[in-house]
Amino acid sequence: MYPTALTHLARANPFSAPLFSLKEVEEPRQSLQGQRTRTLAAAATAEEVSCEFGSSKYYALCGFGGILSCGITHTAVVPLDLVKCRLQVNPDKYKSIGTGFALTVREDGVRGLAKGWAPTFIGYSMQGLCKFGFYEVFKIFYSEQLGEENTYLWRTSLYLAASASAEFFADIALAPMEAVKVRIQTQPGFANTLRQAVPKMYKEEGIWAFYKGVVPLWMRQIPYTMMKFACFERTVELLYKYAVPKPRSECSKGEQLVVTFTAGYIAGVFCAIVSHPADSVVSVLNKESGSTAIGVLKKLGPKGVWKGLVARIIMIGTLTALQWFIYDSVKVYFRLPRPPPPEMPESLKKKLGLTE
Repeated sequence: MYPTALTHLARANPFSAPLFSLKEVEEPRQSLQGQRTRTLAAAATAEEVSCEFGSSKYYALCGFGGILSCGITHTAVVPLDLVKCRLQVNPDKYKSIGTGFALTVREDGVRGLAKGWAPTFIGYSMQGLCKFGFYEVFKIFYSEQLGEENTYLWRTSLYLAASASAEFFADIALAPMEAVKVRIQTQPGFANTLRQAVPKMYKEEGIWAFYKGVVPLWMRQIPYTMMKFACFERTVELLYKYAVPKPRSECSKGEQLVVTFTAGYIAGVFCAIVSHPADSVVSVLNKESGSTAIGVLKKLGPKGVWKGLVARIIMIGTLTALQWFIYDSVKVYFRLPRPPPPEMPESLKKKLGLTE
């Protein structure tokens, strides 16, 4: 029998594995394929589904959901993103969100608020495809490597590792269009459209113009995505455990999507905070030819990297909530498997002495 203190530790430890080891118990061995339906990543629901969890069709539709969730939401907030970028790269001129909108409309008209919409839509659609599609791939892959019990104990670490792995590839897909978008939005007179900006940038700096921001993008997006997925997954788990008065299986699809939106917004606020300094560096780096990440950091200073944070919290909080809402709605529409919040496996309960 394990000590009572360790049992309490296992119950009250949401963000890391418990600080104890479990004794090996003789149990029938199962193949990873047979175990898939028992792991955290692949917990099955009783609902009728259109495809097998972890199948090619499942991954393809998850990627499609990512395209819609990221492409649509980022394009919808282009005006706010434009003002945010200008606050970061020219704080002397654009002193606040209100001033930024007023000056932009005065100088470029209302249509000026939509500058950069095309590279935004293309770039973030590709990012969404990789972000959500690869997250599902890596989450299932890492879960199968860990096994059922360790998947539950280390679930937050699993979310962090899967999301970081997915975002690494997502940023490579995003980098070219992000560079074009920032150049259009923050360098007046450079170009007004995607077709004007791409050849001009290539002529000036070659292919490097489109990828020089990929490392700062990793600095910005990987912590952002790790927070986005891990915080969302754990918030959903906590909402169903403490805030929702009935199990998820008894909630309607609409009620489940409300929980999704709420958890997404909470996750978005934290995402904006942890990734904002790197976002400021990316904005200035893509605006100025020949600049480096270290040089931009020195130029901005400790206070400068936090310029535009309020605008970004509003933008990212709303954007992240909508992304999760759209993504989950796509899963509902196509009847994809949607695992319920994780529960401790029976085998682990026995090892901890939580069952007879």
